[in-house]
Amino acid sequence: MNTKLFANVALSRAKLDQRIPPVAGTIFGVLLTVAILGAIFMDGKQSDTVIATWVIGWMLVGMYILFALKIANQWEKAVVLRLGKFHGLKGPGPFWIVPLMDAIPTWVDHRVMVTPFAAQKTLTKDTVPVDVDAVLFWLVWDAEKAALEVEDYHAAVDWAAQTALRDITGRMMLADLLVGRSVIDQQLQQVIDERTTPWDVTVQSVEIRDIVIPQDLEDAMSRQAQAERERQARVILGESERQIAESFADASKSYINNPTALHLRAMNMLFEGLKEKGALVIVPSSAVDTMNLGGLSGMVSLAQNNLPKEK
Repeated sequence: MNTKLFANVALSRAKLDQRIPPVAGTIFGVLLTVAILGAIFMDGKQSDTVIATWVIGWMLVGMYILFALKIANQWEKAVVLRLGKFHGLKGPGPFWIVPLMDAIPTWVDHRVMVTPFAAQKTLTKDTVPVDVDAVLFWLVWDAEKAALEVEDYHAAVDWAAQTALRDITGRMMLADLLVGRSVIDQQLQQVIDERTTPWDVTVQSVEIRDIVIPQDLEDAMSRQAQAERERQARVILGESERQIAESFADASKSYINNPTALHLRAMNMLFEGLKEKGALVIVPSSAVDTMNLGGLSGMVSLAQNNLPKEK
């Protein structure tokens, strides 16, 4: 929050401090109307002194009500100073002050306040510039301390939150900053609460909204994550191949001393391959000799030649 914004906020609060409730303005208008109508009615019947006294009297009563009657909303209290000294807290509801003697410099809001704050271009512990946005939830417990112990408790809370965020960001590594938001929230709440406790301002919670890192660094981290995923995929594929090889090695032990089972397994594999239409199966010569496929093929061909031909 820049200086210009602080000035605008202070100006709006100054106007709010001098606010006149609508009911006081209405009463003042009614009394002014009564004074004018009475003066018109008494014109020619009473002396000018009586008429002037009538008008001035009603005007004074109306002005007293206009400046003495104040109304505080349900969620706020008015800090009343009498001749510069603290006189008391007023509200909620209507109350009276003594004009010219009493002043209301501050109306303290007791609702939960929401203050966004940020730390821009802050270096982390590993010298990476980051932009951090956060939201602060806080409230005032004691209106007297908040109004008298600090000049502007709204601005003080905002600056305390910003400095705390910069301090904690500078003490953390970028990786911890990105994955440890809950830890940062707790640390920020503790640090800010310690700074605002003397003003009787309590911090309820702090939440990190966004952490923005440079685009080049973001691209590099994306490539690093992609390379890490590819490495893990290759490791998993290699582990699968190893397990498959171990399974084949265990299965081969069943055929070492059982050539018949090996022949049956080979014939089954050959049969499964020939079932596909248009399939071409290439069998090594060693497999042909081992399974005696050559003799078997010759017997099949001889049997087919000896079959009687259909007429």
